[in-house]
Amino acid sequence: MSAALPDRVDVARQVQARRIYEGTLPLAAMPRLRGALATTEGEVRYHLEFGKDGLGVSYLGLRAEVGLPLVCQRTLEVFVLPVSLDERLGLIADERDEAALPPGYEPLLVEDGVIDLAAVIEDELILAVPVVPTKPGAPLEWQDAVDEESVEKPANPFAVLAGLKKN
Repeated sequence: MSAALPDRVDVARQVQARRIYEGTLPLAAMPRLRGALATTEGEVRYHLEFGKDGLGVSYLGLRAEVGLPLVCQRTLEVFVLPVSLDERLGLIADERDEAALPPGYEPLLVEDGVIDLAAVIEDELILAVPVVPTKPGAPLEWQDAVDEESVEKPANPFAVLAGLKKN
């Protein structure tokens, strides 16, 4: 089922042909996403579908599923974050066209009429990575190993003034 994605595709031709791409893509092939991952083991299952809706808006439907190996920022343990994407990207040639997209569409700027499909998948996965990855069930507070009662409390610096007041 794994199909190699072309490096760059002509968007107009893909939309006209209602082209569909399905397959898997290794996480190791995503250089910009690798920095956020604990390891690059694993694959993304994707389904890309070009088309035109009833309003005449050209779109790229993207569905992807992957388990992203991340480092929990509370426990520093590696955990797998399940990510499931289901996006409809409106294909626009100019940033000003973004306002004309119907609700439910995310803009995808197409420069020179071509796009890199693997880069689009990688971009959407980067957006799915949380700013501060935390493992589900990780403790919310730090657990100090020091007993609070055994810690010596600092002396009050104003205790000397209390002695002067009595005199």
